[in-house]
Amino acid sequence: MVVEDRRLAVLRAIVEDYVATEEPVGSKALVERHQLGVSPATVRNDMAALEDEGFITQPHTSAGRVPTDKGYRLFVDRLTQVKPMSGAERRAIASFLDGAVDVDDVVQRSVRLLSQLTRQVAVMQYPTLSSSTVRHVELVSLTPTRLLAVLILSTGRVEQRLVELDGELADDDLAELRTTLNSTVSGVLIADAVTALGGYDAGLRPELAPAGRQVAAVVREAMSDHRSDERVAVSGAANLSRFGEFDTTIRPLLEALEEHVVLLKLIGETGSDGLVTVRIGHEGPVRSLATTSVVAAGYGPGEQAVASLGIVGPTRMDYPATMASVRAVARYVSRILDEA
Repeated sequence: MVVEDRRLAVLRAIVEDYVATEEPVGSKALVERHQLGVSPATVRNDMAALEDEGFITQPHTSAGRVPTDKGYRLFVDRLTQVKPMSGAERRAIASFLDGAVDVDDVVQRSVRLLSQLTRQVAVMQYPTLSSSTVRHVELVSLTPTRLLAVLILSTGRVEQRLVELDGELADDDLAELRTTLNSTVSGVLIADAVTALGGYDAGLRPELAPAGRQVAAVVREAMSDHRSDERVAVSGAANLSRFGEFDTTIRPLLEALEEHVVLLKLIGETGSDGLVTVRIGHEGPVRSLATTSVVAAGYGPGEQAVASLGIVGPTRMDYPATMASVRAVARYVSRILDEA
């Protein structure tokens, strides 16, 4: 084993032991618990080198070592692959999430499941309207002069609006409005769909144009409703009781849970298709949360990430298992939205 690989193995052992025991790790414990294949003296030399390079530190004189943010970063970056979840775990996730009845239920179930899997605080952003495409618009006749417009988005979100018409509308006319409307906006990003609706009535017969303009105005208003774009769901705050660093970790995190804008910053900047991002300690965007780490992933239908989910917790966490859980939940949610 070359020196670099051996020191990485020592660092990995220190991280794993510190996460498991919550106690600084000494060279004697490493030799006893791990098959490192070298002498205690060599392990001590490797620990000294890791400390000189800033990957581990000694919190107290005569104490063992603990990983630094830099050490955790190297540990995460050198993971050859995200730990796969067992078949039983995957089936449990699928069973729990497949029972959701709508997007709000998907979010609530997902964030609760993620906090249970990781034993951390789970945060999930609601699907954002601005990142959605239009899947379908349905027009339902309630009376000859009143319609129900149902906007269905790629995120599974559904918006309903009443349309009050100036005159009566025959069934054939309603069908023409519906067909022309969907040919105008289906599969189009919300922002582009709003623009396209400005010329919607141009594709209608002149006698239908007034009704078309009224329908377009109502549907455009539904598309412009951004109320959920900064909504987040949180679960697992009680898990913080497992950690002892109240003033440095728990108090700032509890305060952050009250501020949705802060939470959105924490789980932002994620990729699509379940790609997991990990921000450790001082790498995060919020200075008061420098003793916490964030593991997050984007989710959405197909390859499109329309929102993020993840966990927030102390830097002393089981990164491989947490990354696997975040990725698995993000992928299942994406699949549900894709099939909605």
